[in-house]
Amino acid sequence: MTPSRDIGRLLDIMATLRTPKTGCPWDLAQNFSTITPYTIEEAYEVADAIARKNLDDLKEELGDLLLQVAFHARMAEEENAFDFGDVVAGITEKLIRRHPHVFGDERSPTPQAVEGLWERIKAQEKSEKAARRGAAEKGALAGVPVALPALTRALKLQDKASKVGFDWNDPRAVVRKIREETDEIEAELDRGNTDAAATAAEVGDLLFAAVNLARHLRADPESVLRQTNRKFERRFAAIERALAARGKAPADATLAEMDALWDEAKARE
Repeated sequence: MTPSRDIGRLLDIMATLRTPKTGCPWDLAQNFSTITPYTIEEAYEVADAIARKNLDDLKEELGDLLLQVAFHARMAEEENAFDFGDVVAGITEKLIRRHPHVFGDERSPTPQAVEGLWERIKAQEKSEKAARRGAAEKGALAGVPVALPALTRALKLQDKASKVGFDWNDPRAVVRKIREETDEIEAELDRGNTDAAATAAEVGDLLFAAVNLARHLRADPESVLRQTNRKFERRFAAIERALAARGKAPADATLAEMDALWDEAKARE
């Protein structure tokens, strides 16, 4: 079988894989729920390729993510719910509807104006969708998916609360809140609190406050944490290389020795 640039070929292959008796046993055994973790994983791998500025990997990961779309659409088609064409029609209609300043008579000359227009249209769409379902979603925080990564969900919850005025006006206030949360954790430790859950809850509050600070600084917490993870990996690898040159492994070194090597790696960056 030769490769093809035609999206129709991809959909035909997906249909073949899902054909009873002659298809792939693994693909046939899947459903929306079992495939969802792979969909999330592929989206993260796309983000990782972007963060690494590796366009070759990005091309491959986008293909993997497209496969997930085709897979879900095929399963929906088997249930006579919708097909891939419906997905394409839905997103093209949405793009045209949400860009009246491009495809209509609306005038939004700045990115900020476009963002405000986008939010108004989204709010209208959400209201109409809720009405079609027969019951309006209630509360300013409604509509944030529970399955989102915790940092991303915290950011979206804070964004929604901010839109109704529940927010700090100064990032320094968020910094003070972070100090308050760290003080509460320290107080728990000083009391010798054996309730690990209570202390962990305070750590959760600290993380939530850190997300809030990132939001006020217009930084995406998922992205900045990924960058910090890569920085940690890079510096720790430098420690391992330096120790290996001395004939040592990290388990053979003292913490003071590794701290000194960490500082050297940091100074080189």
